Amino acid sequence: MKLTKTDVKTCSGLLNQYKKKDKPGLPEKLTFEGVGNHDVYNITAPFEDDGQLVIAGRVEARDSEQSEVHFFIQSGDTWVPREGAPVLKLQDPFFTHIAGELVLGGVQTFPHPAIENALGWRTVFYKGSRIKDLKEFFKGPDGMKDLRIAELLNGSIAIFTRPQGEKGGRGKIGFTTVPSLNDLSMEVIDNAPLLQNQFIDDEWGGANELHVLSSGRIGVLGHIASFDEQGDRHYYPMRFIVDPKTGEHSDIELIAVRNDFLPGETKRPDLVDVVFSGGLVRKEDGTADLYAGISDAEAHKLTIQDPFLPYER
Repeated sequence: MKLTKTDVKTCSGLLNQYKKKDKPGLPEKLTFEGVGNHDVYNITAPFEDDGQLVIAGRVEARDSEQSEVHFFIQSGDTWVPREGAPVLKLQDPFFTHIAGELVLGGVQTFPHPAIENALGWRTVFYKGSRIKDLKEFFKGPDGMKDLRIAELLNGSIAIFTRPQGEKGGRGKIGFTTVPSLNDLSMEVIDNAPLLQNQFIDDEWGGANELHVLSSGRIGVLGHIASFDEQGDRHYYPMRFIVDPKTGEHSDIELIAVRNDFLPGETKRPDLVDVVFSGGLVRKEDGTADLYAGISDAEAHKLTIQDPFLPYER
């Protein structure tokens, strides 16, 4: 399918488009045990490690932003902490595989250097042959979440950035490539050009998970977000496609909204309409399972049409 890019999309325009689509089905709430009364949300999709399916999830008290990433395996109908797995002081985990190794990342918080009683953040990457061998190998720029990397078909590395402030406003997506993981650097990230006409200045978004397609293109699972007049946040799972050879990209399209999932709890009243794209498991029948954080308090799964299938060739 040809990549077509029209004008910049807004949350309200995307919602109007989405209302005309067939609705997803089979919503499911994931149950986690073994972490006390803490919430588990903003999970990855399941991935295989040492012959087991594992989910990495953000574990946090309802009244706190101090979070850890735990690794869970399925036991009956619930997910429980994997014995002997590391616990990482991170938020919002994600994973990929590069040069045969597991690469896992998340957001590390730290006391803000300039603002009292505030947190700064950065994206941190670990790699290893398996979870128990993970070692930190790269820290992204201070103030940048949603930094993502993936190995392309020719072995080079795609990098999606999300600067904020002077370059990115509330958060826009940049893209570049480097020949290998050894070439990942602060300079490369800072100089990655922004993808044009994706977000209006009042809204923001980021890449959550990258899928390299058989066509060589990159399917990006991400989110687009906005504030309403009351200051409540609205986060929507979306997808777009990038051709790494040309930098061309498709329009953003929503792939789900909060009401497609089951009812659930929320961390705060302003986070009711928040769906944070965690990961996507693409299936041979043309559907995909979307794993998502819901309202900063729960983890859910939803079956949708595979949003990348038309771009495989």
